[in-house]
Amino acid sequence: MHGGASVGFLAPLDHAEALAWWQGRAAGVAAGRLAVWAALDGDRVTGTVTLALPDKPNSRHRAELVKLMVHQEARGRGLGRRLLATAEEAAAAAGITLLHLDTETGSPAEHLYRTGGWTRAGVIPDYAADPSGVLRPTTLYYKHLTPA
Repeated sequence: MHGGASVGFLAPLDHAEALAWWQGRAAGVAAGRLAVWAALDGDRVTGTVTLALPDKPNSRHRAELVKLMVHQEARGRGLGRRLLATAEEAAAAAGITLLHLDTETGSPAEHLYRTGGWTRAGVIPDYAADPSGVLRPTTLYYKHLTPA
């Protein structure tokens, strides 16, 4: 986020606020509504990815990919691609056949998704604020999976 990535937070994001946000995800993980993976370098988290799983009977075939984040110092080494593959493989193993996500239009993340086989569905203007609070467009993507 400090490098300008739009991942849902506004700057400045202090440690206590970030910690509280992550602790707030614990109930969703315990209830099976969220699946979270973290990449570690020793005891330091260098990246994360989350799948938000549906709770409605008519949408059990799909999930949303959220919070794919790679620390600035760990970028450019394929970690984002490995996290994405991990989430996709786990989703397919769970019988998920459709993933969807949104990302800031024009962000470096778009390259990752396009080259990872994701399909652009469209753009929503003024969808979310970037870390400085400026409203930015968001691009929606989806990917069909073959169940494992």
